[in-house]
Amino acid sequence: MDHEEAGVKHGGVYALAGPTSIFASAGSVSGAKDNVAFSALATCAGLYFSCRAIFVLVSDRWLGIGTSAGVFASLGLSMALLLASLLCAFGRNAHPSGWMARVRPIQWVVFYLAFAGCSFLWTESVSPLGSAGYWIGLVADAGIVILLFRGYDSACAAHSLMKGFILGTCLLAAIAWIMPAETDLRLGDIEYFNTNQIGNLCALAVLMCTLLACRGDGPWRIPAWFLGITLFRSLSKSTLIAFIACQGYRIIRDHSMSRRKKVSLVVGSIAATICFWGLLDAYYGVYSSAGNQAETLTGRTAIWAWALDAGLSHPWLGNGFDAMWKVAPPFGGELFEARHAENELLQQFFAYGVCGIVLLVGVYGSLYRRLRQLPGDSERCILTGFLVFAIVRGLAEAEPFDLVLPLWLITAIALLVDKKLQVERHSSAIPARANDPPVMSAH
Repeated sequence: MDHEEAGVKHGGVYALAGPTSIFASAGSVSGAKDNVAFSALATCAGLYFSCRAIFVLVSDRWLGIGTSAGVFASLGLSMALLLASLLCAFGRNAHPSGWMARVRPIQWVVFYLAFAGCSFLWTESVSPLGSAGYWIGLVADAGIVILLFRGYDSACAAHSLMKGFILGTCLLAAIAWIMPAETDLRLGDIEYFNTNQIGNLCALAVLMCTLLACRGDGPWRIPAWFLGITLFRSLSKSTLIAFIACQGYRIIRDHSMSRRKKVSLVVGSIAATICFWGLLDAYYGVYSSAGNQAETLTGRTAIWAWALDAGLSHPWLGNGFDAMWKVAPPFGGELFEARHAENELLQQFFAYGVCGIVLLVGVYGSLYRRLRQLPGDSERCILTGFLVFAIVRGLAEAEPFDLVLPLWLITAIALLVDKKLQVERHSSAIPARANDPPVMSAH
């Protein structure tokens, strides 16, 4: 029996607590707090997954040593974490890992990474060797998560990863507030740490705060409020719309959330809009009169049209990994150089053709099917909210190498959910006797 199977329904690692609104629920939860162990290594990995977004900015803007130093630092830290996770995974306390290979979303993640690697045989990237470093980083991300789940209990690994990510994102959010705003009034540096990156990190971190609070692991109200306000201040339109969509999904589908909590969420959102109304009005004026090629809908449609046409020239296998940067022509009067297709479905079609669309549907679809099997409304709705956020954001955004919902996070959620479903099946197969004392989770 795995360590986690001992703590079912009696205060163990999978006890579900009553949910609240997005920020309130991140601060308190009804019921006893779960005793989830802590992993410093997994926390460092989560911190790295967040903070690497600023490495190139630090190396080029602050240290003046060029962008390559930031890229190499990111890859070096990734390899160091992978090695540390490997040593931990094959220690005396390592758990059997055969079940991971049978988790369907993990299989799709492996297929996706393998196909992306094979695409180097036909990629049109201007620097296949440099692009290979980014692919190695993607493989290392998923490998780190898998090895952490082998070395630690699934709740310990997942919770520690998310805590590290939240901590790192709070640090980046503080830096974003300190940095001078862009000419369009938004946060960040348009080249190396832009508003969309800031908004995306904050949105994912807020969802993680809500999930941890729902699972009874600590108060998260203050970090969630800070990150939520930073998300709003970032003025990342696609990210804000996606975040509102995923929270709207939760309000509608989470029947265990009280009406009072739902009203407080809506009222808080309206209050934030009123507080930032002056900024929103000023930004709209800049956007409507001087928005650049990447920001406007007209600009995005030009990128979409080019990506679709380029994808149709290689419809089955696509153009390969990292095949757009410095290959696509500059767009608009600003000569904007597109890093990706500004739409996740188009990006996968451009990079991997029809196979890319199949892989995208397979990864997200397999994860959704696993989430549907979760009992209870609260945790299932929060986790499904990650997918809703990614799908809506993917309508107007994409990632040059990864998916909008990062592969490392998909891996962590899939393993956490699969282990919980195993425990639920085991508990239903062995009914508890009336005189049995509660069994606590062992770590």
